[in-house]
Amino acid sequence: MTKLLQTLATTGMAAWAMLASPLCAQQAAATPSAPAATPTLEQRVAGLEAYLTNGDPSVPLKDKDGNIPNGLTTPSVGTPGPGHNAWMMTSSALVLFMTLPGLALFYGGLVRKKNVLSVLAQCLGITGLVTILWWAFGYSLVFGKNFNNPFYGGSEYFFFNGVTSAPNADYSFWVSQNVYAMFQLMFAIITPALIVGAIAERIKYTTLLIFIGCWMLLVYFPMAHMDWGITGFMNGIWNPNATVKAIDFAGGTVVHMTSGWSA
Repeated sequence: MTKLLQTLATTGMAAWAMLASPLCAQQAAATPSAPAATPTLEQRVAGLEAYLTNGDPSVPLKDKDGNIPNGLTTPSVGTPGPGHNAWMMTSSALVLFMTLPGLALFYGGLVRKKNVLSVLAQCLGITGLVTILWWAFGYSLVFGKNFNNPFYGGSEYFFFNGVTSAPNADYSFWVSQNVYAMFQLMFAIITPALIVGAIAERIKYTTLLIFIGCWMLLVYFPMAHMDWGITGFMNGIWNPNATVKAIDFAGGTVVHMTSGWSA
């Protein structure tokens, strides 16, 4: 009789534990968490004003110590601006037209007629080669930062990993990173194409592509990072620790000096 009572007691306790577990879980799930911080009307309006002034929309959210409370944000933070993206895409198309067909026809007009097609093919081949290099590692070496190096950027954006429509706040608060990468690609294309004018009619097609591939890795990518990268050696705009405080918005150093000296 005693063993029977012990068995019934053990079974009852086990059954009660099985029933109580989901009840406790439901109660825990139903326990309200701390409410997320809500931006004020002034902070939301200030974020919209930042779009008009091309400023940082997260500044109104920061406290006196420069920190943003956990969970506090506005719709304008991390959102690309349609006007900024539209103009960047238009500018990208215009720069591409400078190379194809602009530069190709310009250099083609400076050579003998039997070599016009060769110059056109060289400009087209450079465009394709640089595009692949830019996608694979070029963009990351120029605009990455995890190397923390003044000459090469980083590896975080290899094969455009993490390059999305969200802005990269290191370079722009309103331009999508993928649009920014496309815009910078246009300059990476036209820079080596400028060298063709110095070697037209005097180099084989395969040799040219090998030379351009090595030149991009050893000259253009490090120079572009030095001048435009967030940890660049000469970035006097965004890098407070830059050794040389250069300001180069138009690419005089990165584009014209590198291609001119190389030619």
